[in-house]
Amino acid sequence: MDLDALRVFVKVAELGSFTRASQHLGLSKARASIRVQELEASLGSRLLHRSTRTVRLTTDGEQFLVRARRLVADADELAAMFSAPSSLRGRVRLDLPIGFARNVVIPRLPEFLANHPQLEMLVSTTDRRVDLLREGFDCVMRVGALSDSGLVAKRLGFVDMMNCASPRYLEKYGTPRSLADLAQHVIVDYSLTFGNERVIVDYSLTFGNERPSFEYFDGHSYQELEMRSTVTVNSSDAYHSACLAGLGIIQAPRSGMVASLASGSLVEILPDLRAAPMPVSLVQGHSRQARAPVRAVMAWLTEIMKPHLT
Repeated sequence: MDLDALRVFVKVAELGSFTRASQHLGLSKARASIRVQELEASLGSRLLHRSTRTVRLTTDGEQFLVRARRLVADADELAAMFSAPSSLRGRVRLDLPIGFARNVVIPRLPEFLANHPQLEMLVSTTDRRVDLLREGFDCVMRVGALSDSGLVAKRLGFVDMMNCASPRYLEKYGTPRSLADLAQHVIVDYSLTFGNERVIVDYSLTFGNERPSFEYFDGHSYQELEMRSTVTVNSSDAYHSACLAGLGIIQAPRSGMVASLASGSLVEILPDLRAAPMPVSLVQGHSRQARAPVRAVMAWLTEIMKPHLT
């Protein structure tokens, strides 16, 4: 059985699209379609329902997908057993939180690619929760609690949080010394969407229909104090920028505030009332064994993230 045709079929089934699957695999859409047609012809069974807008698995396709995934994973694992690290090749699609991409991963990428010159990295940077399977990512890094999606997750550690404000803000509102002082202050609110429905996003606390709040530890558990906000943003960069502009207090990962603290453009406040540390994880698909290039990227990310996590 043609392993490459199996690989194309699995990716089309996972993404529900010949266009996205061909982009992921580095093939033309026409070539991807031909490979699946050849596979169906060799099996004597239709695996996919095709229309102008959607691609859906047939009953036979659903059953075949389970075994096809296993075969592709086994073949990749077998090949990896006899491949030197320098021979890794292919594309790896990765999604990263904006802050970690800018401050940690991208600056270290040249040395990694120098060691693996036949690898191609497709790096997405966003604070929203991408759909790993539907959007065709091999691996994503997530900050915060994970939903019970059945995906395979590896905990890298925790990122410590801190409370920050700009000198301009503190000059206007004063420096809070206690929880009670926050009654006279405002925070920058962070939400991925501005409608009625809000979600948990990276580099954020919990956003629901609640009012903006300040999270703190009361000696026994983490609590939330409702606060006033005059601005809401939907990215970690805008969150940071709003704080620099004096628009309010933020609670953010300490690792992303280092440069601003060192330059004096931000000041740490209320160090004894910090939000809970946030978990950082690498998430991959359901496959028992990721492809060798994906495993290499995940191992590299694990190593370079260590100095920034607890």
